[in-house]
Amino acid sequence: MLKISNNVSIPDDEIELRAIRAQGAGGQNVNKVSSAIHLRFDIRASSLPDYYKERLLALSDSRISNEGIIILKAQEYRSQEQNREAALARLAMLIKDATVVQKTRRATKPSRSSQRKRMDKKTQRGQTKALRKRVNH
Repeated sequence: MLKISNNVSIPDDEIELRAIRAQGAGGQNVNKVSSAIHLRFDIRASSLPDYYKERLLALSDSRISNEGIIILKAQEYRSQEQNREAALARLAMLIKDATVVQKTRRATKPSRSSQRKRMDKKTQRGQTKALRKRVNH
């Protein structure tokens, strides 16, 4: 059971975990041990609330296929168990992040005082640079 929030969790049978061989350097260990984890999670067939499903399917994330399946590959650790935990943690994080609603940005205008200060600093800087010029006799 993967817990997403206090009232949302995913049963283990909805998450497909498969051990595969990891890529990259590592010598004999990489060649003979299937320590990487390939995680597949079908959003549409899951028991997640509809709000979660809509938000996940609306994401333009390369880890989500056109069929609505989240595919994650964890291979950063040497042990299969650590990679399994990492994959599940990444899945939980992806689902949590999808449901966070961004605060809408409201355009604001700089205050008169801040505009005046900016112009005064600009003038002061110009005067400082003007004093560096060659003095004509």
